[in-house]
Amino acid sequence: MQGTRMNIITGSWDAMRAHAQPIRFDVFVDEQQVPAEIELDEMDAHCIHAVAYDEAGQPLATGRLLPDGHIGRMAVRKAGRGKGVGGAVLQALMQAARARGDREVVLNAQTHAAPFYAAHGFVQEGEIFLEAGIEHITMRASLAPG
Repeated sequence: MQGTRMNIITGSWDAMRAHAQPIRFDVFVDEQQVPAEIELDEMDAHCIHAVAYDEAGQPLATGRLLPDGHIGRMAVRKAGRGKGVGGAVLQALMQAARARGDREVVLNAQTHAAPFYAAHGFVQEGEIFLEAGIEHITMRASLAPG
C-alpha cells in the first residue's frame, strides 16, 4: 500500500454510517456536485460497508457491497488518493463477497477510474452511460481462487 498504514473495518450501515456517509458527501456531493439526495438511498441498510482509516484514525475511503454482488459508492478523500487506500477498500469488499460465496462482483465505474479497476482484475463490458451526469462503464471481476 505504498507506505500508507491504515486500518479497514467492514460492517453494517448502522456501524459504519458515521464515517462512510461524510466521505461520500465530501467526494460525490462537494467535489463532483452530485445531488445530495442521490447519496441517500435505502440500499445502504442492506449492504456491507468498508471504511479505511489512516494511522491517526481519520476515515479516508469507503465503499459498499450490495446483496446482489455490486460494489458501489467507492469514494476516497483527497488525502488518501494515490496511496493504495482505494485498492485496499476494494480488496476488503471483494473478500467480503468471497466470504459469503459470491463468484463475481460488478460495479459501475466512472470512466476516468476504469484503469484503476482494470488493475484490480475488472473487465469492462457494455457501453458508456451517464449516471448523475458523469460517464460510467460497467465492469466485472471473477472471484475464482487463484
